[in-house]
Amino acid sequence: MNAILSPSILSANFARLGEDVERVLAAGADWVHFDVMDNHYVPNLSIGPLVCEALRKHGITAPIDVHLMVEPVDRIIPDFAAAGASLISFHPEASRHPHRTLGLIRSLGCQAGLVFNPGTPLSWLDHLIDQVDLVLVMSVNPGFGGQSFIPSALAKIAAVRERINASARAIRLEVDGGIKIDNIAAAARAGADTFVAGSAIFASDDYAKTIAAMRAEIVRVS
Repeated sequence: MNAILSPSILSANFARLGEDVERVLAAGADWVHFDVMDNHYVPNLSIGPLVCEALRKHGITAPIDVHLMVEPVDRIIPDFAAAGASLISFHPEASRHPHRTLGLIRSLGCQAGLVFNPGTPLSWLDHLIDQVDLVLVMSVNPGFGGQSFIPSALAKIAAVRERINASARAIRLEVDGGIKIDNIAAAARAGADTFVAGSAIFASDDYAKTIAAMRAEIVRVS
């Protein structure tokens, strides 16, 4: 699969969010990543479906990649689907019935993903991989932007890649947390094909230069 860069708007300029997202897409980003936090599943509070809807109304047409760090998840999924989400991912331990939640997402016309924290076992995939379009491996503990990459995530990415290859399904393997120019190649080498980066892009002086440098690192190990 071609590499996808999905900048997290958690690190964007919310006073000029529409314009900032336009800039990062014009600089070469592929998707827009939403980190949705509820101050319950994670110790932080961020954005909801109204922000997603506002970006669509602003004219953003790129895929919107919604990562739900909320518990429970089923209530808010229809709101994000109606607001214009393209992909919706959730943490399986935050759902009473993950299989049903995956079905709900797909029934609303969105692609569905499962998210694995550093301490979450991959055994969930043994029963659910036939229902997922994306697997997101967290390389930090969720809840805050700007954290450092946890090196043990590389082994987890490699283990997910093995499961995806064995399934023979076109499933994206995304990594999120502390992704920067100096470690994105390691994540790609382990098997990731979709990369979330927040502060590494939005805090840089030149979005295009940073994105180009990330792509060059991915190509180097492909």
